[in-house]
Amino acid sequence: MQKRELGKSGLEVSALGLGCMGMSFGFGPAGDEQEMIALIRAAVDRGVTFFDTAETYGPFTNELLVGKALEPVRERVIIATKFGFDIAPDGTRGSGLNSRPEHIKEVAEASLKRLRTDRIDLFYQHRVDPNVPIEEVAGAVKDLVQEGKVKHFGLSEAGVKTIRRAHVVQPVAALQSEYSLWWREPEAEIMPALEELGIGFVPFSPLGKGFLTGKIDENTSFDSTDFRNTVPRFTPENRKANQAMVELVTKIAAGKGATPAQIALAWVLAQKPWIMPIPGTTKLHRLEENLGAVNVELSPDDLAEIERSASEISVQGHRYGDASQRMIDR
Repeated sequence: MQKRELGKSGLEVSALGLGCMGMSFGFGPAGDEQEMIALIRAAVDRGVTFFDTAETYGPFTNELLVGKALEPVRERVIIATKFGFDIAPDGTRGSGLNSRPEHIKEVAEASLKRLRTDRIDLFYQHRVDPNVPIEEVAGAVKDLVQEGKVKHFGLSEAGVKTIRRAHVVQPVAALQSEYSLWWREPEAEIMPALEELGIGFVPFSPLGKGFLTGKIDENTSFDSTDFRNTVPRFTPENRKANQAMVELVTKIAAGKGATPAQIALAWVLAQKPWIMPIPGTTKLHRLEENLGAVNVELSPDDLAEIERSASEISVQGHRYGDASQRMIDR
């Protein structure tokens, strides 16, 4: 497995990480715990060193799963988790966001216990809290870094102004936000700022929440607990319209002896050397397929063809429902 450095942070991780959320939350019923532990350890055996979770996935169940799975191999891996939501110790969700410094420190202590570790390698603010100045957030994480409980600070779905303000107080190692062939907004302002500041980029949903694999069409039905039921981009009519993007990656894949998913991931990897996507899966064969993307070479001609064809496709539907959209920092 190839390695990449998150910007200029000194934090080196596998070129592809593993997003663990869907094992417990978000995409239908939780997976069997022992099967998911086996899958995480299979990823480690195949060279993956970068694992992503969050307290809110469950809540708490995903961190517990990741902690159990990685405890025996802790020295070989980098664990990222997140704070920022108002969640009581019993898992009851509060009114929304909470990045008050005292809460951040409480979350860190609880996450350390669930993850069965003495340090969090990368601690993200999950969503920017408009009620707490980002300088106070960064200061709280800086305290945790000085105590040795956190190694690196990250932000998720943060805008350029917030990133710059946070970076002054405590260097930001990575920004995690959505990025893929069908969500390219970060290219306009976010990615130039990250390059300037030496911050790594960790795209979640690099496969378009599964859509770019070619396994979803307008007739696909999702489990009632699958959050894609609430995503405008996943209405049947929008799925039908958006097949044009799947047809593009399928066409390129055919010429490369690869799968659509591998082309979608290889495209993300080809954009910048400091980008580390974190596709998620609950299936071993999908894990192996995704990891194969690091061996797919997209030539300048391939990338130009993708760029030209993608520019002619108008992706239909917002990527979030209204409630989630309101939490995005601009």
